[in-house]
Amino acid sequence: MSIRDWPSAERPREKLLAQGAGALSDAELLAIFLGSGLRGRDAVETARDLLHAHGPLRNLLDLPASALAALPGLGPARSCKLVAGLELAHRHLAAELARGESLRDPAAAGRYFKQRLRARPNEVFAALFLDNQHRTLACEELFSGTVDAAAVYPREVVRRALLHNAAAVIVSHNHPSGSAEPSLEDRRITTLLQQALALVDIRLLDHVVIGDGAPVSMAARGWMGTGTA
Repeated sequence: MSIRDWPSAERPREKLLAQGAGALSDAELLAIFLGSGLRGRDAVETARDLLHAHGPLRNLLDLPASALAALPGLGPARSCKLVAGLELAHRHLAAELARGESLRDPAAAGRYFKQRLRARPNEVFAALFLDNQHRTLACEELFSGTVDAAAVYPREVVRRALLHNAAAVIVSHNHPSGSAEPSLEDRRITTLLQQALALVDIRLLDHVVIGDGAPVSMAARGWMGTGTA
């Protein structure tokens, strides 16, 4: 049976319009991008096959466009649509931090850093530079390393903050292992950064650790400047 023959409330597009995108399963969302399925299978069945063979969803969408294009049911045109859709989501989050408004929602930085850093195969350390009203001035990836470590130099963070005339900084790094739990070294470098920035009257607002789940905010845990446990 074609999706066109389904009850209207069960069709992915109609369901999205009536209930919102959050009501759709991973397969239903993917089916909207596919438009149609392989011969003898509808778009939802084809999407389920893709997720079963190459999923879960994160693993599938982390593939480069060239690898997606080689999968049954995708091809160059559909893989380009998927990758473009992901990039639009990334830019939407970036625009949330770059539209000249104060960063009133602390979780916004975590969402942005998660989109930017989560899929990196190696550890990357980034900094968000803010003015005295906590509006975004710039975001830079300052250090990168191996799968489990990146050397962080507080002096370089201070230098870049001064270059941007920043009044505050939020830093973040990813854990490619998937666990977002901060290590003792993460907490130690947070204290060193906070102390170094304070010498030039710049506040370190937060250090966000990115893993597979929700980002972990050291500020939310009350760990800023406390050093090791």
